[in-house]
Amino acid sequence: MEVNVLNIKGEDTGRKVTLNESIFGIEPNDHAIYLDVKQFMANQRQGTHKSKERSEISGSTRKLGRQKGGGGARRGDINSPVLVGGARVFGPKPRFKLNKKVKTLARKSALSYKAQENAIIIVEDFTFEAPKTKDFVSMVNNLKIADKKLLLVLPEANKNVYLSARNIERANVAIASALNTYNVLNAETLVVTENSLKAIENILS
Repeated sequence: MEVNVLNIKGEDTGRKVTLNESIFGIEPNDHAIYLDVKQFMANQRQGTHKSKERSEISGSTRKLGRQKGGGGARRGDINSPVLVGGARVFGPKPRFKLNKKVKTLARKSALSYKAQENAIIIVEDFTFEAPKTKDFVSMVNNLKIADKKLLLVLPEANKNVYLSARNIERANVAIASALNTYNVLNAETLVVTENSLKAIENILS
C-alpha cells in the first residue's frame, strides 16, 4: 500500500512510501488486541484489588479428612476454598503477563485496522524552533484533521513538538518505540513521520 508524503503545510511532496504488508496489511487479530488493551488498562490502575489464592495462604498442607465417605465435598488442606478461612477461587488479580509475540501481533493488528480505514498520514520529518501551540494547530489545520483525535508518532523525543501539542485536548504525541495498541486504537488518525515509519518497521518486523 502506497501513501503520499506530505509536509507540515499539508502540501504533497511528490514522494510516496510503501507501508510494509507484514505490519500494516495483516488480518487483524481481535483477541490479541483485547488482551493487550486489557493489560495496558490494568497497568494504569493502582492494583490493590488482590485476593489470595490457595498457594499464597499460609497453613498446613496436611490432608484433613479422607477422600471418600465423609458425606460432603472432598477437600485437602486447611487452605481449601471450600472451607471457611480458605483461599478464594479465581479471585481478582491486578496484573497479568502477556507474551511478546502476542503484544507484537496486537500492535500490528491495530496498525492494520488504521491502514484499512485510510487513517494514516505520512509527513516528512519536522521540528519546531520553539514550543508554540499555534504552530502545532497550524499544522493540524493544514493536514485537515483539526476535528479528529490524533496521535503524532515521532522517531525520538522532541521537547518542542511535545510542548506545542500538550495543551491540545484531542492530540497526543508518542515516540515509535513506545507505541502501544491502546493509543493507536484510541486515535482517529495517525500522523507518522518518515523516520518514525522506519523505526516502527524495524521494531515490529
